[in-house]
Order: sequence, then C-alpha cells, then structure tokens
Amino acid sequence: MKCEDVRHLLHPYSDGELDLVRQIEIEQHLAGCAGCAEQEKNLRSLRAVISSPSLYQRAPTALRSRIQLASAPVARERRGSSLQFAAIAAGLLLLIGISATIGFVVSNARHSADDQLAEFVVGGHVRSLQDGHLTDVVSTNQHKVKPWFQGKLDFSPQVPDLTAQGYELSGGRLDYLPDRPVAALVYFRHAHAINVFTWPAASNEDQAMRRLARQGFHIRSWQRSGMIYWAISELNDQELDEFVQLFQERTPESHP
Repeated sequence: MKCEDVRHLLHPYSDGELDLVRQIEIEQHLAGCAGCAEQEKNLRSLRAVISSPSLYQRAPTALRSRIQLASAPVARERRGSSLQFAAIAAGLLLLIGISATIGFVVSNARHSADDQLAEFVVGGHVRSLQDGHLTDVVSTNQHKVKPWFQGKLDFSPQVPDLTAQGYELSGGRLDYLPDRPVAALVYFRHAHAINVFTWPAASNEDQAMRRLARQGFHIRSWQRSGMIYWAISELNDQELDEFVQLFQERTPESHP
C-alpha cells in the first residue's frame, strides 16, 4: 500500500472499523514505514488525551435539580395534547414504516448479496497477489489455459485473447468462493494484474455491468450467456471499463 492510502485509513484503522484484509495490510505497512507509524502513534495519543476523564466535569446536583423543577410545569401542560398527537403520528409512521421496510428489504436483498460477494472477490484478489499464488497454469496462450480447467471444474470458462489490445493473458488458477470453486483468469495491463472470476449463473438472463469499489480496488461484475463474471484490479476506471468491453466483445454469445 502507498503511504497516501494508508494515511487516509488511519482513523478507521484505529477505530477497528476495517475488514481483516485491509487491517493486516495496514499493520504490515506500519511495520516497515516509520513515517506512517509515527502518525498512527500520534493519532492514538490524541485519542487518549481527548477521552481523558479530566477534560469533563459533571454539573452540580443543585443545578440539575433546578433545571428539572423549572421544566416540570411546561412538560405537564404539553403532555396531554402531545399524547393525542403522538398516537396519530405513531399510526401513520407504522403504516409508512411497514411499506418502507418491505420495499427496502426487496430492493436491497441483491445489493447485500453483491456486497458480500465483493468482499470475497477482494479477498481472492489480495491472496493471489502474494508470491506464487497468482496462477496455477502460466501461459499467454488461451488454447493452453482453457483446457487446463477440464476435469477441475464442471464448466469450461471462456478465455479471450486480448494481447493485441494491450491486456495480456498471464494464465489462470482454481479459486474458491463461499459456495463453489470458480475459474480465475489473470490478465496484465502494464504492471497491474486483473483477476476475472467466472462461474455458471442460475439462469441465462444477461445482466449489465455493475461498477463497485472496495478497499482501493475497482470491481466490475456482469452476467452473460449463463455465466457470471467479476473483474477486479487496481487499474483506473477507464482502463478497467475498456477491458470489460473487450472481454465481452470477444466472448461468444453462447458457450459450447
């Protein structure tokens, strides 16, 4: 990780709000970067000072009692009319809340599933970037990479050749998502790896490309000809969109 990225994440890091993958990455960076480590130490010191009990003082008991007595008559006068209004408002809010809840659950069920899957895709991408984990079969030849998956998966992934367009095939590997093994195809754009995870969909319905961003990575997902695709990389949005477009153009409409 770059120092600039780490420093943007120091606050959520100190609050324990980051996922495990990102937490470990920052810890590794801090272990080897004195400047960022010093900033993280200063942040912890500042938080300790701000949370010190010596900075806060409770109101005297006599003052709190006077405030409570002064507000009591006004509260009694308002209580009667407020109860009637509250009952009507509660009924309306209940109806609105039920309708809104049903709509929210239906509309967000898919987004929630996509969010969870995105986390697993990020985890698979990060693991693959460790030494020796990127490819099980190393080849720039699509006719060597595609047959390698035979007998290892219950489907045959499409492996388009995009070398002429500047996205060189590097190989592939067997990867795993929560409910099944998947094919992971690896391409390179300059020094940036692109992982494309693919597996059969539950239906043949095509779905347009969706854009996501997680933990500094750009992600694209789409469904085409009965197959699901998730592409992830550190590439900028424009280049990753170009890659997906080229990948789709060179993927047959129906799989053999």
